[in-house]
Amino acid sequence: MPAPERRPNRDLPTINERIRFPKLRIIDADGSQLGILSRDEALALSDERELDLVLVSDKADPPVCRIMDYGKYKFEQEKKAREAKKKQHTVDVKEVKMRYKIEEHDYNVRINQAKRFLKDGDKVKATIMFRGREIQHSDMAEELLKRMADDLQDLAEVQQAPKKEGRNMMMLLAPKR
Repeated sequence: MPAPERRPNRDLPTINERIRFPKLRIIDADGSQLGILSRDEALALSDERELDLVLVSDKADPPVCRIMDYGKYKFEQEKKAREAKKKQHTVDVKEVKMRYKIEEHDYNVRINQAKRFLKDGDKVKATIMFRGREIQHSDMAEELLKRMADDLQDLAEVQQAPKKEGRNMMMLLAPKR
């Protein structure tokens, strides 16, 4: 039975013995250039300093390698990625539900909720629900959604105009940039 084909593992970094180029341009750990060395000389130099030889650019002629502590470098990169992920804000869609026969005070509560969501950088989906025969008054519901858009025009822009979806009418507002 023939031996299974061995493919190089693509997700492993090209460091130390995995580097297959005969001549390499070497950069020291402090950033200074050491010149063009053979692969064996470069490996010996990195072993002597107890560091790794890491391929930086294989497109250059000759390929560029850096002498560094690869474990420490990888840890720093992961740490930077974690910090960047912490700082980013995902935009959620928050929903404000009401009926077209809403009282003024309740309407103001919904407006304040929408303002809070928009200030947090989230989109707001304003939904008006219909029950029974109320669906005949969709024109009143559309007026209410347009009034809401006018009341929030300093904070939001209409991303999706009022439209009917079954027994609901909805409108999508996005925070102004």
